[in-house]
Amino acid sequence: MKARAKTLVTTALVGATMAAAAGLTTAANADDFTLRIGSGHPNGPSVYVSVAADYFVPEVTRRVAEETDHTVEFVEAYGGAIAGVAETLEAVESGLLDIGVYCFCFEPAKLFLHNFPYYAPFGPQDSVSAMQLVRQVYDQHPWLTEVFEEDYNQILLGLSGWDNYHLGTTFEWETTEDLSGEKIGGAGPNLPWLEYAGAVPVQSTLPDGYLSLQTGVYDGWLMFPSAYLGFRFYEPAPYYTLIGFGAMPVNGLTMNTDSFNRLPEDVQQIILEVGREYEEQSGVALDERQASGLSGLEAEGATIRTLDPAVRSAWAASLADFPSVQAADADGRDMPGSDVIATYLQVVTDSGYDWPHAYTLE
Repeated sequence: MKARAKTLVTTALVGATMAAAAGLTTAANADDFTLRIGSGHPNGPSVYVSVAADYFVPEVTRRVAEETDHTVEFVEAYGGAIAGVAETLEAVESGLLDIGVYCFCFEPAKLFLHNFPYYAPFGPQDSVSAMQLVRQVYDQHPWLTEVFEEDYNQILLGLSGWDNYHLGTTFEWETTEDLSGEKIGGAGPNLPWLEYAGAVPVQSTLPDGYLSLQTGVYDGWLMFPSAYLGFRFYEPAPYYTLIGFGAMPVNGLTMNTDSFNRLPEDVQQIILEVGREYEEQSGVALDERQASGLSGLEAEGATIRTLDPAVRSAWAASLADFPSVQAADADGRDMPGSDVIATYLQVVTDSGYDWPHAYTLE
């Protein structure tokens, strides 16, 4: 695995340099195409990257070879080999990457509204359901899809996300009062969840988490079990509390528009179809990794407990105005915030999901 990862990184860097100089993504043979795909997160601990590497890449490669007169070869550059977690959208926009997989949470300005699931926490707990419900919102609000092509020179091929969020800490706790004044790390859009509980939110990224927990930069992480296990956060912070902030479909697979338009129509169609299949595969994979992550944490000796339902309901109630605040913020950015968030709240409610606190927009 280490040898393959090293080869991929080296190949990615060489490929990016050559392509940037030539301004091309096609090989010498017009029927053969080379596409660079990358992410700031690594393949393995990050489920959305693994589904791209293990499903999207081989499936596109296979179908193009079997169903067309062309071939597609991918140069895979995960783990920030070409672009970091906060640079992937821009790398796809410029063509440095042909295809990128990234979390919208690292684009807090450009993709502020695409983080709408974060703005209504304690929502759907399983990723399959969450992905389907968020897809309904995208279908009802084409702006969410069109903005990628109109503003950022890329096409949204499919959605992905994070599995159900919980909280790992270096210390034991029972109520939100126990969290008051404690420093807790998070990715950005979920940090307000902590403010309402009286904790001190600290902006961070997964690659920084282990050392920061170990050295006391913060004493907890808002994190789903797949990554909490994969990045070994249970070693410095062994107390893992199941809270159920919800699965968050806030990641995407996008392709540079110019790269897409250079491909033959039959290859384009395959990429579009497999992109949507990637979305379906993501929900299943995320739920599987939620389960295996929890069992893995238990096997590694982490202390796992479930938050008292009354404490959970009170925490959700403390966030009652959060959707409205975020909707108004999005509206002020000339985004359809109120419409999108209202639709999301409605489709989740219509699905039969029982919110611990029923959010409404003021």
